[in-house]
Amino acid sequence: MTPLKLLGAFLIAAGVLALVYGGFSYTKNTHDVKLGPIEFSVKEKESVNVPVWAGVAAIVGGAALLIFGGGRKG
Repeated sequence: MTPLKLLGAFLIAAGVLALVYGGFSYTKNTHDVKLGPIEFSVKEKESVNVPVWAGVAAIVGGAALLIFGGGRKG
């Protein structure tokens, strides 16, 4: 399998996941305070929304790479 076809398959999978889940979230530590034996930590939950058009574009682009990319030379 050529690298372009692998990229196309990855784009299709990422586009389907973007359409199914609509985004993802993650937690990041923003503040750590240590006062002797006492420790304080603040964690913020961040959310990233993936637009529908981005998921559709990834699927279309991945399909195009699978169909037209990596043609045989010779």
